[in-house]
Amino acid sequence: MVNEHESVTRKIVEAKRAKGVKWSDIARAVGQSKEWTTSALLGQISLNAAQVALVTDYLNLDLTDNEKQILMSIPYRGSLPTAVPSDPLLYRLYEIVLVHGGAMKELIEEEFGDGIMSAIDFDMEITREPDPKGDRVRVNMTGKFLPYKTF
Repeated sequence: MVNEHESVTRKIVEAKRAKGVKWSDIARAVGQSKEWTTSALLGQISLNAAQVALVTDYLNLDLTDNEKQILMSIPYRGSLPTAVPSDPLLYRLYEIVLVHGGAMKELIEEEFGDGIMSAIDFDMEITREPDPKGDRVRVNMTGKFLPYKTF
């Protein structure tokens, strides 16, 4: 599958950098969470026309009609490279799943039964927790439990 979002994402990131703003600033302009907005502008969630207009206005971004349509189209989700990530932060998240994923799966299935945690009916919040030994990253994810059905 072709990832059409890549070139538009590059323009958005360049405009964000040029303006000197954070993802949370863009999120406030769009009226969504910083987590949702960042995922959307990195090409993993589609925006509506009003949201595209808010982003382009806020970032003074000159997008073609085709580029705006790309932002509003249903993305090919999970289109990131499938190799083990080399970026240290992404690798640590990958490592968390490698090390703790089995336990997470066991505990979710023990509590809920055979099924999955939805990434569609899903919320995520990333916050900073002050700690005298060094600030901590809190990643809170909630997803609807979807049981497997028999047929």
